[in-house]
Amino acid sequence: MMKIAATEHELTELLATSPFAQIYGFRLAGIGEGQCTLLVPFQSVFERPDGLVSGPVFMAAADVAMWLAIKTMLGTADRSVTAEMKTSFLSGAKNEDFRCTARILKCGRRLIYGVAECVKDHGALLTHHTLTYIRHHGGPAT
Repeated sequence: MMKIAATEHELTELLATSPFAQIYGFRLAGIGEGQCTLLVPFQSVFERPDGLVSGPVFMAAADVAMWLAIKTMLGTADRSVTAEMKTSFLSGAKNEDFRCTARILKCGRRLIYGVAECVKDHGALLTHHTLTYIRHHGGPAT
């Protein structure tokens, strides 16, 4: 068993200080080796007509959850970035919070593959995402 490379405290701090994640109000709900769960609060600013949570919120949650899941394995200094993401919208959330869990399937030398799922509190599946990150070694990330 591997040691988790980033603590909940470190990831909570990273989430709180990352402007691209702050606007969504994501909260860390739990981590494990290669896994991260976020609580995503409903915000009316991100709703579509009739109170539906807009698609970009689900996609951002999946991307940030995977970003943090990677850090549980590679540490907070890791600079891997999203290379590809595919999203399937399966059901809607209406005026409600949801959770998003990302899990790494394979962490290779150049690419990291994972999945993320967003679910309602009672477990109903809302979205399914497949993500590929590219490991960035040295120099500024682009």
